[in-house]
Amino acid sequence: MDNNILFEMKGIEKIFAHVHALNNVDFQVRKGEVHALLGENGAGKSTLIKILTGVYPKDGGQIFMEGKEVRLTSTQEAASLGIAVIFQELSLIPTLSVYQNVMLGKELTAFGFIKEKQEKKRISELIEYYGFSLGVNDIVETLSLAQMQMVEILKALALDAKLIIMDEPTASLSSHESELLFKIIHQLREKGVSIIYISHRLEEVFHLSDRITVLRDGKLAGVIEKENIIPSQVIRMMIGKELSEATASRALKESEKETVLEVKNLSIPGSFRNISFKVKKGEVLVLTGLVGSGRTEVLRAIYGADSLEQGEILVEGKSYQPGIKRAVASGFGFIPEDRRTQGFAPLLSVTKNIAITNYDSLSHRGIVHQKKEKDLGKRAVEMVDLRPANPLVAVGNLSGGNQQKVVLGKWLTRDLKIILIDEPTVGIDIGAKDEIYEMIEGLAAQGVAVLLVSSDLAEVLRVAHRILVLREGEIVREFKEGIVTQEEILMAASGFREEGKEEHNEKKK
Repeated sequence: MDNNILFEMKGIEKIFAHVHALNNVDFQVRKGEVHALLGENGAGKSTLIKILTGVYPKDGGQIFMEGKEVRLTSTQEAASLGIAVIFQELSLIPTLSVYQNVMLGKELTAFGFIKEKQEKKRISELIEYYGFSLGVNDIVETLSLAQMQMVEILKALALDAKLIIMDEPTASLSSHESELLFKIIHQLREKGVSIIYISHRLEEVFHLSDRITVLRDGKLAGVIEKENIIPSQVIRMMIGKELSEATASRALKESEKETVLEVKNLSIPGSFRNISFKVKKGEVLVLTGLVGSGRTEVLRAIYGADSLEQGEILVEGKSYQPGIKRAVASGFGFIPEDRRTQGFAPLLSVTKNIAITNYDSLSHRGIVHQKKEKDLGKRAVEMVDLRPANPLVAVGNLSGGNQQKVVLGKWLTRDLKIILIDEPTVGIDIGAKDEIYEMIEGLAAQGVAVLLVSSDLAEVLRVAHRILVLREGEIVREFKEGIVTQEEILMAASGFREEGKEEHNEKKK
């Protein structure tokens, strides 16, 4: 075996309920390289990583670490070999300090006492070497998200990790924080640490990676060296088909159809004020803006999840008092921003999750009609093209893109008038994004009024018929005709006004 290879997986197999999650997959990482692992949601990335970190046993194949075959039967065994993972959901104890979190479970002790001074010295040296903006005594709950991620990296470095797996590390970071992370990655690489980088942000992948391995439907689709990376070819390799023009700016046009939803002067102190707009039948109206602009809060207030201080809502011209139970009965659907905690019940099956919003039609006098529930689950799986197409699988075991399909599916099975969608594709790969966009467009084509919140400007331009830009809780700009660019939207969201462009008129009739 090549001495430059840190580890290698050969012919890896993994089967769940007669479904091949991984089928004869080869994967190798060199010493001191950044190796990206790409693929659509459901392609097998998470399963491969869980086998590598000892969470799942493999059903076939071999794993070699520095030329020697190893059996990874536990996370502790993987850690002892120098394999560390940083998940998108951070695993820190908020009330403990930085050094306490880093050393948790691996404390330096003598005669039953923790060598606190030595622990702090060790962590301080790591912080200084990598230039982290942290103090060993800082309490984690007082840190920014980017600093918390640095603590996670410190946990790996404190184990003398040879391989660090980063799963969607920039999903919640600002551009400045992301640049700091990239600097740290370059430092790690120079020190000989290998990194597996998993991200749906392809521009990051192309910038950072020495090599890319692509999985598709549980199989190896290809391995690409840095000098051979062509973005369009990587995307085709990932999804096995051509994408529609996912980033093209459409010609915006105001609908002349009847108004389905109208809001007048909505306000919640500290969140937003004097919000007024209309959504027409079959229209996709997008609310966008920077973090903290009030977008999500507007959606939640309309749905009834948050209480309005003032304002009026009209549905099909009639006054409407928001409330969750009333919203569902009135033909509303709601896709929340945080699908993991608000969008589905992870331990329940796809069928049970689909049924949650449909028990009014699946039950009679409090008794659920089991066959109707089962049939609805099967129909939803077909409607959203769930992968694997198994209505009995627990939703928590699905990939992010397939979880979002389930969240959409529970509303697609209803007779909707209005659907409120908050950040529909966060943490979802490019292929699944395109499928979700097609579902949104399909709803609009059926006459459903779509009110969508997104901070992804390419996404905004992809789906919007009209665009409202929010800043500091107010609507500051409307785009309703012609071609619009990401720069124009960003300028409005940032508080810059282009000459010759009129601001949104909230009193517009």
